[in-house]
Amino acid sequence: MTNTLHRYGSAESFSDDYIVFAIPARGINDSNAVEKQRRFLEIARKYQPVNMGDASHGAIFRPSKELNPTVHWRRQVATDFDTVVGGVSNPSTVAAVFDNADTVVAFIKELKEADLGLSINISAALDKAQDCARRAGLERHSVEYSLGFFGQTDRMADRQTLELATMCGHGMLSSTFVRKLIEWVKQGRRSPEEASATLARFCTCGVFNPTRACRLFEEAKK
Repeated sequence: MTNTLHRYGSAESFSDDYIVFAIPARGINDSNAVEKQRRFLEIARKYQPVNMGDASHGAIFRPSKELNPTVHWRRQVATDFDTVVGGVSNPSTVAAVFDNADTVVAFIKELKEADLGLSINISAALDKAQDCARRAGLERHSVEYSLGFFGQTDRMADRQTLELATMCGHGMLSSTFVRKLIEWVKQGRRSPEEASATLARFCTCGVFNPTRACRLFEEAKK
């Protein structure tokens, strides 16, 4: 998926960042795709993903209409896996995010056995994605990658902001908002976990990685 190719950072910064997608092709293998994608998410849930989502209906970190001003200080970090799995109602793109390679290998091994008939895509550093596939008994057949950023890069946000903001490939994370949360974490007004959950709610596809975000917030405090 191209929306996850532009994550910013050094090679080392992606050591805990793996996204696995299941995608049907319209008119080709979208028959019973809803049930197959729900099955994908049910299997993924067994392996404790750090995020999971359906591009059409949202992720496990969800906004709420039942809020009042006190949530500015007291909002709890909650996830909703059931709504994501049950909410798949049309062929779409579903994804699960993991923070370690061993879990990804176990997950795609089970996907191989399930043989859902959908396109399965691993988005990670190239060498790590290939290693996961080979350990699961698969050989990748194609690669898609980003060449980076070109143009007036001096007008881009700073490194810390980009590393966090680009984890939502659809641009739903404002650089200004990300910088604000970085400052709040530095000031002790938000914990890295709280700040990560706040950002994750804006990424409705569910590909934002809160584990990586927590680590980046911790690094920003130093």
